[in-house]
Amino acid sequence: MGGKVLIIDDDVALLRLMSMAFQRAGFTTVAADNGRAGIRMAGAHRPDLVVTDIVMPDMEGIGAIRAIKGAKRPPKVIAISGAGRGRGTDYLTWAKHLGADEVLAKPFRMSELLKISQSVIASKPASITAATVE
Repeated sequence: MGGKVLIIDDDVALLRLMSMAFQRAGFTTVAADNGRAGIRMAGAHRPDLVVTDIVMPDMEGIGAIRAIKGAKRPPKVIAISGAGRGRGTDYLTWAKHLGADEVLAKPFRMSELLKISQSVIASKPASITAATVE
């Protein structure tokens, strides 16, 4: 594996654990503690992958995903969240609908995150083909 990963999460301990796991897997990491800072970091560092929490202060992950995916050459995005279940709101479904390439519910194993990350990075963007008119 390899490349650059931007990790956005307001949980400092989890942010540190994810950074260490990605670094051990051969990635360079940059981090942000909220969506607004994550958008700035994405523009400055042009990561190959963004892993973002959904529920955060200042700016939530959904807004960050939409802004990051709006870039000319957007990175792949994995949304993570443990919030919303049981209250009728499924944040991960919204994240997937609004541009996340993959989603992962907390709690998760770092090995699971790395496996999904490898798959997402390896996937090619969907190509748009013109329909033929007969």
